[in-house]
Amino acid sequence: QVQLVESGGGLVQAGDSLRLHCAASGRTFSSYAMGWFRQGPGMEREFVAALNRSGANTSYADAVKGRFTISRDNAKNTVYLQMNSLEPEDTAVYYCAAVDLGYELAIMSSTYDYWGQGTQVTVSS
Repeated sequence: QVQLVESGGGLVQAGDSLRLHCAASGRTFSSYAMGWFRQGPGMEREFVAALNRSGANTSYADAVKGRFTISRDNAKNTVYLQMNSLEPEDTAVYYCAAVDLGYELAIMSSTYDYWGQGTQVTVSS
């Protein structure tokens, strides 16, 4: 079992940066592949970024590639999402998720077993 708590969201202007944090409980955090998803107003939840248990392998949605960076610190039981050059289209509730997948990563939300409560990111133009 793992519990996830996101933080770091807020209201920013286009072009600004934010760094989201996802703190995980439990002693086996390093066993989990992690992902970030988001859900904008009236939209389906969509994949943003993912990385495997070691952090060596990552994957990004095309919409955020080159602007967002996912990383993890297994010693701190935390995964991060650094978001640069934010755009109004990035406005959404951002969720982190975890799944035990061995050395793989996952981009499908249905693969993940554990979810945080979400943190709101609002980007004004």
